[in-house]
Amino acid sequence: MPISFLLMVNKQGQTRLSSYYEWISMAERTALESEIIRKCLSRSELQCSFLEYRGYKVVYRRYASLFFIVGTKPSPDEEENQENELGLLEFIHTLVETMDRWAGSICELDIMYQLEQVHFLLDEMVMNGCIVETNKHNILRQIDLMERESQKADSMYR
Repeated sequence: MPISFLLMVNKQGQTRLSSYYEWISMAERTALESEIIRKCLSRSELQCSFLEYRGYKVVYRRYASLFFIVGTKPSPDEEENQENELGLLEFIHTLVETMDRWAGSICELDIMYQLEQVHFLLDEMVMNGCIVETNKHNILRQIDLMERESQKADSMYR
């Protein structure tokens, strides 16, 4: 099964970005987020970055003050989740590298103040829960085109 959700969380446990690729009710999302965030933040750096919780395989990685958390769930016809944990760690690393190249050194404020662009970047990489693009150049080219058009539109109205 593809990715079910992706969360970006600070060290205090505040969600800065959440993206869900399967339908989950808001009450269940809130409960699931708080429980998974609590579990990830309470683990030490000596523990591995994989855990299973409520049928989800959760892979997380900490970069500076942000935790990047990815959850997957097995398909209904599968008994066991076949998703590769190391592949998901590599996806998280590629996402962070791409965001670093886009915003300089990515930080929590970049995500908060440019949330739309971060969602756009993430949408270029993940579609319907499946990782579709990992080439940083291809991802950033689309964002650059969007920003250029935005600047053209702004200059038209001045």
